[in-house]
Amino acid sequence: MFPDIPATAPVLRFAPSPNGALHLGHAYSALMNERLAAETGGRLILRIEDLDRARCKPRFEAAIVDDLAWLGLRFPAPWRRQSEHDDDYAAALARLDEQGLVYPCFCTRSETARASAGLRDPDGAPLYPGTCRGLASAESRDRLARGDKAAFRLDMGRALAGAPLLSWVEYGEGAIPSERAAAPAVWGDIVLTSRDLAASYHLAVVVDDALQGVTDVVRGRDLYAATAVHRLLQALIGCPAPRYRHHRLVLDRNGAKLSKSRQSASVAELREGGLSPGEVRAALGFAAGAGGGLAVELS
Repeated sequence: MFPDIPATAPVLRFAPSPNGALHLGHAYSALMNERLAAETGGRLILRIEDLDRARCKPRFEAAIVDDLAWLGLRFPAPWRRQSEHDDDYAAALARLDEQGLVYPCFCTRSETARASAGLRDPDGAPLYPGTCRGLASAESRDRLARGDKAAFRLDMGRALAGAPLLSWVEYGEGAIPSERAAAPAVWGDIVLTSRDLAASYHLAVVVDDALQGVTDVVRGRDLYAATAVHRLLQALIGCPAPRYRHHRLVLDRNGAKLSKSRQSASVAELREGGLSPGEVRAALGFAAGAGGGLAVELS
């Protein structure tokens, strides 16, 4: 199902979600990918992570592509849209189900929050306590047959019982690799598919990276903890493991991570304000020259 990662010709990807405008944090990640691809003679591809069809809109995708082109980034077409690959995610889910690692969960978000006893996963979401893990198979089948909505979760305990000790190769923003131990148990029984999504982020990104032959994953430190889950899913599904490079984040004036939910200044707004692509690149550390007064903090 998945190609082996070749020893040469690195493949990198930039994978935005079209649920809002690009901000400087996205630009920094895209430019980090561009730099590594240039330094290694690799290829940089674009992936549109549009699984959330309620929030992801064609107009945001078009704006993202326009902003990236303005920054001087070019990607070979066609690019992968997650919304067009439900069958790939279903096949990966079936592999996990064949191993007895998947179960339906009928809990609502509010029920999960109440049952979590205040415990949180690394993303800050309520930690699922495994309420539906012990449901009898007959009861689960009956509830699914009558149309009860369910998410499908990974039985983390059983998955870890059959998995070897996991690690990944981490470079950060440097050239010297180090081996990092993967400890996915802190995530609990992660969602693999939900009522509204063909695949969760964790499942989709593992499948996408494997099918696209990605050799080097360059992304922000806010996704560092997720790598443990991705390494587990790679081992369970039979995907090759990329090299990982988790880079610094661009912060706002208050030292907070830029985000769409915080309405951080977008690349389009900086364009409209008169900044040039060279000035944005310079402010982010990717070109010589002045940054045009654009103050950027990285951490």
